[in-house]
Amino acid sequence: MAGWKLIALDLDGTLLCTDGTVSAANRRAIERARRAGVEVTIASGRQRWGLVERLRDELALTAPFVTANGGQVWSGDGRCLEQHLLAPEDVRTLYRLARTYGAYYWTSVAGRQPPPAGLREDEIDHYAWLKFGYFHEDPRVLAAIWDELAALGRFELTNSGPDNIEVNPAGVNKARGLARVCAEMGIDASQVVAIGDSLNDVAMIRWAGKGIAMGNAAPEVKRVADGVTGACWEDGVAQAIAGLLDA
Repeated sequence: MAGWKLIALDLDGTLLCTDGTVSAANRRAIERARRAGVEVTIASGRQRWGLVERLRDELALTAPFVTANGGQVWSGDGRCLEQHLLAPEDVRTLYRLARTYGAYYWTSVAGRQPPPAGLREDEIDHYAWLKFGYFHEDPRVLAAIWDELAALGRFELTNSGPDNIEVNPAGVNKARGLARVCAEMGIDASQVVAIGDSLNDVAMIRWAGKGIAMGNAAPEVKRVADGVTGACWEDGVAQAIAGLLDA
């Protein structure tokens, strides 16, 4: 079992099936890992509220966990251990860029109450911003937005799929969040296995003692991973866990 202490799972495209559920095989694998003394946690681009909380309850996960691509780190009992916010002036830059390119945008803010769908620029200061996201069907538009943001040097740029961009403050990512999780648990990065499928998983896959890409992962993710498991619709998480425990 190589001394593994923690398995960190992305959600969409990784633990979750294409219908947004956790398969029976993945559930059994998580239970088996925990019985073997290997904790399992979530490291997601999603916020805590809603799906993440529900899944933690359903799967009986008790380890600290990471949300908003590292924008927040939570203790197992639900205390916010770490929070990294976008500056309001940076959110204004991101907002204006969405309007310039005609891109759909979405946001993650601290707290349960999201901003209104028709957010006005003069309302930006009313919220604590964790993450900003863009969606556009034209990859050329996304590439232009990415290049403009990268040139500013103030942002961590990733995605959770080929049709979007996710923006956090520079240096904020799932690896940084998991480092805090490890500090809370008293373990080392070398004892962590990270499994994911998109660019927002690259940092943790590189950082962990073992990084595993899903079969449906982006090519960039597979290139940096130590191994590739099955696709999310093939119970790839269960396959990966079996490989870890049976080694």
